[in-house]
Amino acid sequence: MVAVTLMWSIAGVVTRHLEQARSFEVTFWRSFFTVLSLLVILPLFLGRGVFSRMRSGGSALWISGVCWSGMFTFFMLAITLTSVANVLITMALGPLFTALAARLFIGHRIALRTWVAIVVAGGGIAYMYGSQITQGGSLLGTLVALCVPISGAANWTVTQHSHAQGHDVDLIPAVLIGAVLSSLVTLPMALPFQASAHDLVLLAGLGLVQLAIPCALAVLCTRVLKAPEVALLGLLEVIFGILLAWVGAGEVPGPNVLLGGTLVIGALAVNELIGWRNRA
Repeated sequence: MVAVTLMWSIAGVVTRHLEQARSFEVTFWRSFFTVLSLLVILPLFLGRGVFSRMRSGGSALWISGVCWSGMFTFFMLAITLTSVANVLITMALGPLFTALAARLFIGHRIALRTWVAIVVAGGGIAYMYGSQITQGGSLLGTLVALCVPISGAANWTVTQHSHAQGHDVDLIPAVLIGAVLSSLVTLPMALPFQASAHDLVLLAGLGLVQLAIPCALAVLCTRVLKAPEVALLGLLEVIFGILLAWVGAGEVPGPNVLLGGTLVIGALAVNELIGWRNRA
């Protein structure tokens, strides 16, 4: 799982070294190469019958695929619009959005510690947003990034609801569906293509190493690790991603991002640690 978060975190620094590809074209090529990678990886992980089983996956599988598509698309668009630190810290709100979605749509009870974490993390994000407004910065990238944890929360809620009804969703094929949909949605806006050969090599690497392999491994990790362990280890993506963008692309996070990010990550870490201890 640590290796998974390290692979996830390379998107920002790699994107900063693209020569000509921008915005929707970046999103399209990463999703397209993810599709090609998964067409090879899925039979290796799940056997040759995985594609035939997808046809009987039910509506939950396809809804999950739509959610994955949103996560893939919004993430890469956000990376091209704002700093890596802004995107990763905003994405870290996923567990808290998931808790709220589970409360609203499934009726799961939210512990007091999680309510406190939601308030503290919300304050950290509000501080980041407020600082950008006062400094005349654009909020578009951060708002797009906010759609990533919202899509993730919807994905988890759908899969949990399906599980409660006795229908488990196989998340690895859902990743493939998401990548296909992301490619189709962004293709018209990606034209005409401007990516150089250098860009295509980097984006192919993202499709394979940053998305296809770690997403498949993460699903396998969830079968072994407990949910709090996965959530805590997942926070390493934020730390790795900011450090890689700092060292590899000279993208120094501002003081408002560091302070707001500390509130967000601290609230999430404390919430998961307390939950882990209570379960133990």
